Amino acid sequence: MLDKVVIANRGEIALRILRACRELDIKTVAVHSSADNNLKHVLLADETVCIGPPPSVDSYLNMPAIISAAEVTDAVGIHPGYGFLSENADFAERCESSGFVFIGPPSDAIRLMGDKVSAIRAMKEAGVPCVPGSDGPLGEDNDENQRLARDIGYPIIIKAAGGGGGRGMRVVHSEASLIAAITVTKAEARAAFDNDIVYMEKFLEHPRHVEFQLLADGQGNAVHLGERDCSMQRRHQKVIEEAPAPGITEEQRQKIGERCVNACLEMGYRSAGTFEFLYQDGEFYFIEMNTRLQVEHPVTEMITGVDIVREQLRIASGEKLDIRQEDVKIQGHAIECRINAEDPKTFMPSPGLVTLWHSPGGPGVRIDSHVYSGYKVPPFYDSMIGKLIAHGHDRDAAFARMRNALTEIVIEGIKTNVPLHREIFQHAAFQAGGTDIHYLEKRLGLK
Repeated sequence: MLDKVVIANRGEIALRILRACRELDIKTVAVHSSADNNLKHVLLADETVCIGPPPSVDSYLNMPAIISAAEVTDAVGIHPGYGFLSENADFAERCESSGFVFIGPPSDAIRLMGDKVSAIRAMKEAGVPCVPGSDGPLGEDNDENQRLARDIGYPIIIKAAGGGGGRGMRVVHSEASLIAAITVTKAEARAAFDNDIVYMEKFLEHPRHVEFQLLADGQGNAVHLGERDCSMQRRHQKVIEEAPAPGITEEQRQKIGERCVNACLEMGYRSAGTFEFLYQDGEFYFIEMNTRLQVEHPVTEMITGVDIVREQLRIASGEKLDIRQEDVKIQGHAIECRINAEDPKTFMPSPGLVTLWHSPGGPGVRIDSHVYSGYKVPPFYDSMIGKLIAHGHDRDAAFARMRNALTEIVIEGIKTNVPLHREIFQHAAFQAGGTDIHYLEKRLGLK
């Protein structure tokens, strides 16, 4: 087992990693910016190293500073959590070349999946269903691009190969606007990702977002832990996630899950990973693979009993998976609300002092958060301050527990999106299950 691990992140995920390390008797090093001296995991870690001023580029994105912190503390591994450097192949490679264990997949797997064109090609070779598209980068031949779009059928979407998080994409409804859309998307991609390669896909108008959680040890063993529905979104950012996905049959779960497992084995994947799909009219279409831990991993943990962060640490230590596919049993239903420090109507960030924090409780209720009364939410980072999770023997039971938890939670001193969550749980369409990725924006009048 790893002896000492640098937690190269902040907030609730850093605390989550610290807890898993403690269970495995792994010592922890909390690296942090000067704005994060009072983070919960910083106060609890065995050692701490300040790696720079508040801006992320000078701290949590500062590769030399993080690696230097690992060197001076004699750490063995580096866990990047999610966000920041978690899917940066260069960082993974630099960790490896500096003699540290990167607690995640190999750098070449991150690089392969980070380029959407190469990722789709790899998935097709592994038999994973993909959205009909250009099957490669778009060239400079306008006539050929127009022919491709006609063959696929409008509407289509132009996507940046190096994009992600909803950036670098443009929907095109007619041939008249195609060439201009390609030109603008290429320019935006060059500016945002330093990569102007774009490709074309069929635009699905009413899809759900369904993703499969995988674990692989890089030693010939891989399992899937079922699927999650993450369709409740605003501007491509997930708001509520649940597992299992409503309406997905056991046959569908086994079919797609097995193909994802085979893809992991073929690429020699290691660690946790998530295959993201659009789901429409009973069909799955691969869109990307996240080569890291997901924000919404707790709902999968709740329905399977598998500690995903613990498994990441075990795999990084060189241990084989001790879970077989037949061991994975889905028990009940779980749902997660992302709690953000933001105005629930305008969605503007609301940093500041938390004067009172009271966590909800009761059977099946879990909260992952670094916040406490007296904690000051800084203005420099993502606005998420916690995740509220509820588990029940079925979806109705999980919903009932979540509604109770949303009533009990108390956060004073700052604005949060808790009122929005309370409202969403009253929506009949959400209660019925199966809302698409556009539902929330339409309901809020944002689209």
